[in-house]
Amino acid sequence: MEMPVTEKWGVSACLEPLTGGHRNRVFHAKSVVFKSTRRSPEAITWLAKVHNCARGAQLLVPELLQSEDGNLIENGWTCEPFFEGEHPSEDELVHLGPQIVEFHAATTNIPQRPGFRSSVELQHLSSGGDVNLNAMPVALVEKCRDAWSAVSDRQTVIVHGDLNPANIIKTRNGGFVMVDWDESRRDLALFDLGQVSEDDESGRRARLAWEVACSWVLEPEHAQKLACRL
Repeated sequence: MEMPVTEKWGVSACLEPLTGGHRNRVFHAKSVVFKSTRRSPEAITWLAKVHNCARGAQLLVPELLQSEDGNLIENGWTCEPFFEGEHPSEDELVHLGPQIVEFHAATTNIPQRPGFRSSVELQHLSSGGDVNLNAMPVALVEKCRDAWSAVSDRQTVIVHGDLNPANIIKTRNGGFVMVDWDESRRDLALFDLGQVSEDDESGRRARLAWEVACSWVLEPEHAQKLACRL
């Protein structure tokens, strides 16, 4: 993939790679971050609206910056402000629980992200987002669908989709910034809540099945190790 054309955002500085991203490349330049993306312009525009809902719930979320041409994507790259801080511990994530619930409540009427499918939809469809069930062994697909079916009657909202300490930045003043919304979509609330509150076995199994399915093509070794637990 080509490097970001930083001039599109009026940035003239050396790029420094940031670690942590497994599927996308990330660079820091001055006060902004450039991220590679496989998402369509429609999917990124959708995400900008979701970010507004998150801010309404008092969550800190980086604002996607328009290029000088008025675009949120340029040659497969996005740009957003850089936040300095450290990643919290697993135990600290519980502090986000009430705000996550408020965010979910504000998104109940937002439609599915363009190009994505939820775990409920994937019980009868085969692909969406990073998931391609056609690329997986039939028996494993059945296990994933069984896991999702067991919880399919639970609340459906817009989820961040990848809440973990690596995607949270704890700022110097004690605030928490939620980054990397790449897997955000309309799906079961448990995909977020299981990371910030107590979860039951069915919820844990559904989240494990999702991690296997969405990693199967892009991170096959990781997915195959997780699949053993299903």
